[in-house]
Amino acid sequence: MSGEHPVSVRIASLVPSLTELVVALGLGDWLVARTGWCIHPAAALAGVPKVGGTKTVNLAKLRRLAPTHVLVNVDENRRETVEAMRAWGKDAPEIVVTHPFGPEDNLALVAQLAAVFCGLGDVAARAEFLQAALARELAATRPDGRPERNVLYLIWHDPWMTVARDTYLSRMLARIGWLTLPAVEGGPAGAGRYPPLGGDEPWLGSVERVLLSSEPFAFEARHVAAAQALCPGATIQRVDGELLSWYGARAVAGLAYLRALADDNLPPERA
Repeated sequence: MSGEHPVSVRIASLVPSLTELVVALGLGDWLVARTGWCIHPAAALAGVPKVGGTKTVNLAKLRRLAPTHVLVNVDENRRETVEAMRAWGKDAPEIVVTHPFGPEDNLALVAQLAAVFCGLGDVAARAEFLQAALARELAATRPDGRPERNVLYLIWHDPWMTVARDTYLSRMLARIGWLTLPAVEGGPAGAGRYPPLGGDEPWLGSVERVLLSSEPFAFEARHVAAAQALCPGATIQRVDGELLSWYGARAVAGLAYLRALADDNLPPERA
């Protein structure tokens, strides 16, 4: 342990992007649990125990690890998981609930974790540095002057699933003028935020670009033909889902990646 702080702080992160942010803020020494999906940065997480998935948390194992703080997200974790932890009585940890609505909320997210863990290591200085980097990328990645494009962002296959416009991912794409279809909002939580497609929706004909994400479903080259049949007039492109959907520290590179997608820099290789 480093810094002048109580060694009793024990952090469990049940969200991949928050786990990465914890390490970026210099809090890796206090991380005692993560999910199996928390894979970055690999070297720093090698010795941190896994406690199941984001929606399938092994609560018994997590309780044995005795976290004082558990990081969760409204989209990625189940309410039942949070309620179960709050029912642990004297063993109940502080639940740090996060819910960034769009890329600009990364500034508040960093501030939130820095406030919770103030005094641990050099978290304040790291948070300030990260916020400055995020502010620069946000300022450079705006829709002003960019042509609007109708895009379909696919996150799952069989059935096809996409994103509603009030998701973090959709709002990321809107930073470069790419408007996700369907033009619906899914609400603050729940399945409506990631609607399934029947494949016969009339608006599919107006999609200009289909984006095949690398996660949570790992689309491969073999899926391009099926996506092309879904939207015959669209360009099909495989994209890095981590860069587009992970908030926190990865959003710095994610915003630069967005500009590459918009051809500000060399465009990513198409499928």
